[in-house]
Amino acid sequence: MTGPTSTQVLPPPVHHLPAAGAVVVGTAALAGLPLLAGHAGLLAGVLVLQVALVAAWVLATGIRGLAGSIGVGVLAAVGADLLLGLPDRPDLGVLLLVLGPGFLLSVVHQMARPAPRRYLVASLAGVLLLLCAVVALALLLALGRTPDGPRLATSAVLVVGAALLVGHLVDLVLPRPSVAAGVPRGLTGLVLAVLAGVGTALLRRRPGDLLDALSAATYGAAIAGVAVLVAVGASYVVAERPRRGWALPVVQAVLPFAAAAPVAYFLALQTSL
Repeated sequence: MTGPTSTQVLPPPVHHLPAAGAVVVGTAALAGLPLLAGHAGLLAGVLVLQVALVAAWVLATGIRGLAGSIGVGVLAAVGADLLLGLPDRPDLGVLLLVLGPGFLLSVVHQMARPAPRRYLVASLAGVLLLLCAVVALALLLALGRTPDGPRLATSAVLVVGAALLVGHLVDLVLPRPSVAAGVPRGLTGLVLAVLAGVGTALLRRRPGDLLDALSAATYGAAIAGVAVLVAVGASYVVAERPRRGWALPVVQAVLPFAAAAPVAYFLALQTSL
């Protein structure tokens, strides 16, 4: 992959508005479906986002062996969801049953491609990152099984959604100071996005949940900070692959949720002690 050229750079509205819309849809799925169907709704929302991320990531990054890579990603998503979503007390160690075989299957798939096997290492790296992302997103299901899990899972989703939405809208009009040439993301948007996550966590706070305002602010800052940094990284992908259509906003919206899910799960365990 090569860096963006002056003729390839997407204008800020094209870069940010579809991604902001995808964030709204993803947040609504992860926060709204559990209200309708409880834990089964959360499972459905997570699976939908995982499948969307698998297809979008493979298309956006140009991974070779498209059909096989999508198959590996979907199998990993389903396996992780079953292992974390069905037991009342899921054990994260069982995820090795997904990551281990997934790694081997990815290697075999890339090596079995017809010659010439161009970009084999890059494609393998892309599939492995995808495996980690879909498995990480499944941790929202484990979060939903913790004490007060449904509320904590919804809080995490809303914190990430608010941070991502504010980040895109601010960078739409003021991508300054610029993070990198050709990438319409700025420090102002990053800071305001994290503050939006903190504000959302404070609004979701209640006695016995996040203990006090300071812990709520820490909770929101940690989750929002991870999500926003990954969102900026996703914008690099958009800047380098500007002609990938619908796949780009999906990657921008869903990948940050996947990165933030393990942080939200860890913090939930700490607040429940």
